[in-house]
Amino acid sequence: MPEVIFNGPAGRLEGRFHPAKKRNAPIALVLHLHPQFGGTMNNQIVYNMYYMFAKRGFAVLRFNFRGVGRSQGQFDHGQGELSDAAAALDWVQTVHPDARACWIAGFSFGAWIGMQLLMRRPEVEGFISVAPPANLHDFSFLAPCPSSGLIIHGDQDKVVPQKDVQALVDKLKTQKGITIDHQIVPGANHFFENNVDVLMDDCSAYLDRRLGLVSEEQR
Repeated sequence: MPEVIFNGPAGRLEGRFHPAKKRNAPIALVLHLHPQFGGTMNNQIVYNMYYMFAKRGFAVLRFNFRGVGRSQGQFDHGQGELSDAAAALDWVQTVHPDARACWIAGFSFGAWIGMQLLMRRPEVEGFISVAPPANLHDFSFLAPCPSSGLIIHGDQDKVVPQKDVQALVDKLKTQKGITIDHQIVPGANHFFENNVDVLMDDCSAYLDRRLGLVSEEQR
């Protein structure tokens, strides 16, 4: 799990990179929750998603947004963080230029940033959005959403009420050409306390289906 430092738009960004063994292996970028509410790349969910992709042969990067950990710069309410994420994806693509595909996974604030990034990057073929903050941020930019993905959240989330995520899912499901999987983790709050294992099982099963790693009988 090499520590990496790469250039972002507001200075150096700190990350952890897991290289892929195959030259044409896919890329995954994992984005953390809100920097002003304790979000870092070492968050348990971000860490687990990082290894979920690594175990499946991806080249994976997780990193600290500007102003977090050893990343330079200051919090920029999303605009700068989107630029950070774009720079991070550029960096992985430079290190791993023969990647055949790209995925983005994000938790809460990171899900919002990740879904903005996939609108700008046609090479992104899949996404996993954990507890996207549909009540706190405008998701109307997903018009249309270009990629199929998973939206997953807890039914006891007090930060992002279930009805707001449901409204986002319902809107995206009307779009043609993509498939939005929607899963609810019973009893889980916004941070999936005591439910991280269930969350990761659901995310892993979804990724395996998309990658064709499970048979039709197991789906």
